[in-house]
Amino acid sequence: MKVNSPSAAVEKAAGDGIKAWNSGGSHLLARRVIQFTMFLVGFAVVWMFLYSSASPFGFPTFSNYFMDDSAKAKYDPKLERVLRNASMKDKTVIITTLNDAWAEPGSIFDLFLESFRLGNQTEKFLKHLVVITWDQKAHARCLALHNHCYYLETKGDNFTGEAFFMTADYLNMMWRRIEFLGSVLDMGYNFVFTDTDIMWLRDPFKRFYKHTDFQIACDYFNGNSYDLNNFPNGGFNYVKSNSRTIRFYKFWFNSRSSYPKLHDQDVLNKIKKNSFISNMKLSIRFLNTDYFGGFCHHAEDFNEVLTMHANCCVGLENKVSDLKILLEDWKKYVALPENEKKQFHPSWSISCR
Repeated sequence: MKVNSPSAAVEKAAGDGIKAWNSGGSHLLARRVIQFTMFLVGFAVVWMFLYSSASPFGFPTFSNYFMDDSAKAKYDPKLERVLRNASMKDKTVIITTLNDAWAEPGSIFDLFLESFRLGNQTEKFLKHLVVITWDQKAHARCLALHNHCYYLETKGDNFTGEAFFMTADYLNMMWRRIEFLGSVLDMGYNFVFTDTDIMWLRDPFKRFYKHTDFQIACDYFNGNSYDLNNFPNGGFNYVKSNSRTIRFYKFWFNSRSSYPKLHDQDVLNKIKKNSFISNMKLSIRFLNTDYFGGFCHHAEDFNEVLTMHANCCVGLENKVSDLKILLEDWKKYVALPENEKKQFHPSWSISCR
């Protein structure tokens, strides 16, 4: 006997719904569980690949890989103004750093500025030079001699005196420098960074490599500018601002925690072959010491030398003494008649090694 009442119809519909769930709903749930599990597994595989491929030890912090290049930090308007006023047309600036010990009258800073005036067509670069000062005394001295000075406050650190090699103050100063230079790239400026104990004798831009993200001077150069086995010197480099160099400087700075007892230059030596850098397609070239010389490896040809660095020379007094001698050698060369310069083969009188 059929029951056609409304209540019976409701019960029948409910029963059909339960049967449908039992027959098909369970399969739908199972598929969704499998899909979600596969998503988690895939995400874990990608994460582990990134996690293991880019650190100096193979195990970096997760944040190294997901740097938001589009998220620009807010920078000091004073720094923005200094960089803008010193910038070349292509947004390139020349940057050096200075503390009180090197800013004293007759010390490194005076010799550095003098080299621009004595060099061949280098005085024009002074209007593009930004001096980053570590303390108030150095800043006051900079303002007395130069137009583009910026005081970089460093809370908790005292960078006034001579920072002896590998001391805590030295390491903190070097890493603060890397962090700051990374921020300059992030602001969209290319830069040539130069230590203040580098004498500018000719225009280095004529010898920089084209279409290169990061190029750096060497303590010792093996003849191949592409070879990562060269020994870089962090005191002189030319870096173009783009997403690759911004990420590279962040990676370089973050690698400090993996090598807590090394300075920035040695850490660069550790990470320069890292797959994270090669995977981002960062182009790196090493500068020839025949042009970008130093006390470690002289640029012997006075007709070709561009810059000379007082590297491999320890102690402020020693550096000042030999840089004065170096500039005297250069002045004697410059005073020669043009026809004699090409025939004359002088040598540097510097002795600090």
